[in-house]
Amino acid sequence: MFTVYHPELADLARSLRERHDEFLAGGWDAARLAEYQAERLRATLAYAGSRSPFYRARLDGLAEGDDLATVPFTTKQDLRDAGLDLLSRPMHEAWIFYETTGTTGAATPCPRDNVDTLHNNSVLTAYYGTVFDQYGDAQVIGVSGPSEMHATGDTFGDVCRNLGLAVAKMWPHSPMVGFERALEVMRLLPITGMFCTPGMALSLAKRAVEAGLDPREDFSIEVFMLTGELASPSLLANIGSLWGARAYNALYASQEASVLAAAGADGGLYTAPLINYYEVIDPETTRPATPGPDGVRQGELVVTNLYQGAKPLIRYRTGDMVRMSPAAPGADIPAPRVEVLGRVGDQLEVNGRRITGYDLEDLLLRHVRNCLDYQIVLADDHVGLLLHGDLGADDPGLRLAREECRDTLGTELVVSFGDPGAITSTGAMVSWKAARVVDRRSGRLGARDEREARAARALAARRR
Repeated sequence: MFTVYHPELADLARSLRERHDEFLAGGWDAARLAEYQAERLRATLAYAGSRSPFYRARLDGLAEGDDLATVPFTTKQDLRDAGLDLLSRPMHEAWIFYETTGTTGAATPCPRDNVDTLHNNSVLTAYYGTVFDQYGDAQVIGVSGPSEMHATGDTFGDVCRNLGLAVAKMWPHSPMVGFERALEVMRLLPITGMFCTPGMALSLAKRAVEAGLDPREDFSIEVFMLTGELASPSLLANIGSLWGARAYNALYASQEASVLAAAGADGGLYTAPLINYYEVIDPETTRPATPGPDGVRQGELVVTNLYQGAKPLIRYRTGDMVRMSPAAPGADIPAPRVEVLGRVGDQLEVNGRRITGYDLEDLLLRHVRNCLDYQIVLADDHVGLLLHGDLGADDPGLRLAREECRDTLGTELVVSFGDPGAITSTGAMVSWKAARVVDRRSGRLGARDEREARAARALAARRR
C-alpha cells in the first residue's frame, strides 16, 4: 500500500510487473535482454561510482566504454571493511535495516530502500506465482526465519500478500514461540505451505514425531519452499516424503546481494536476469569458467545488481560454487537454471576426488527416505553416514547408497543410526559444512573450518 503515497514507486511497481509478466510469457529474446542488461549495467556503474564512497574510489578512472571485466571484484571482506561506506544512499533514505548474522565474523549492514525491495519482490512474485497456482485458493503459508534482523519474514510476507496468500510468521527457535507452539499453529490454521530452511523442515518433523504426531497424516502441508542452506535433489525428496508434500529449493539469495535465483513450478531454480548480471568464474584463476559441450558452466558465481537502490553490488564474488545451465526451451521460466553447490570453501576431497557438498549430499541421500536428520563423517578409510529416523540397517536404499558411494568415490560407506543433535540446525547461521560434516581425518581442518565448527557448537549449545 505504501506505493499509493509515492506515485513514482507505484509507476515502478506497475512497470516491473508488466516487465516480468512479458518475460515469463517469452516476450524477451536474447538481443532484447542483452541490450537491456548493457544499459542497466552502465546505469549501476554510474550510480554507484558517483554515490558510494567505496565504489567512487574503486571505479575511479573507469571510462564509459570500458569492459566490465576491467572492474575489480567486490569481496565479502570488502563489505566487512567498507561497512556503511559501501552504501549508495544514506541510511535515512532506506526503508529498513538488515544485517548478516555475524556468527563467524563482523555483521555486514544490509539496508534496503523501496527500489531494492520492489525489484527483488517482483521477481519472486512472478516466479512463485507459477508454484502456488498449483495449490488452489485456500492456502495459509508459514514463514520461519533466522532472526528479526533478517529479510526472510518481510520478503516472503510481502510476496505472499502480492499473491493473495495468508501468512503466519513464526520463529520456532524463539523462546517466545518454541517448537511446541509452532506445531500447534501449523495444525490449527492449518498451514498448507512453509517457507523455511531444509534444517527447519527436518527439525519440525523430528519434533512432531517426538510429540507422537505423524507429519504426513496430522498436518496439511502441501508445499515446502526451502532456502538458506544447501538443498540437493535427494534432500528435497526426503523432506517431501516425510511430510507428504512437494519440497522446492525455492530461493538462492543473500542478505548482501538479495535475490539471485528463484524456483518455478517445475522445480528448477532460475536466475533473475532482469535484475542481475551473472558471471561464472574459476575461483582460483578468476577467469571465466569454460562451458562444457552442453553449455553448462561450473565455478564461483559473480553478480552485479542491475537496479539502483541503497547498496548495488558490482562484480560481487558470492563465494558460492554453482552449476549454471543455459535457458531451456519450454521451461517454466525462460532463464538460465542454476544449481547451488555450496561455498567454494566447502568443497571436499574424498579419497583423492574433489566433490562439492551438494553432490556429496545428493549421492549419499539419493535412496534414503523417512530420514529426520543426518550427518556425514569423514574418516581416513571410509565415509560415515549418521541417520536419524525410521530406518533400519537392512533398508534396501542403504544398500544402493553403499554401492553408489563405492562406485563414485572409490570408498566404503559406513551407515550408523542416532540423533546428531542440535548442531545440524546451524547450517543457515554458520555453514553447511560446520553443521553437517564431521571431518576426523588428520590435518584436514583449516583455521576457518575450526572457527566455524566452534561457532556451530556454541549456537547448538544455546539451542539445546
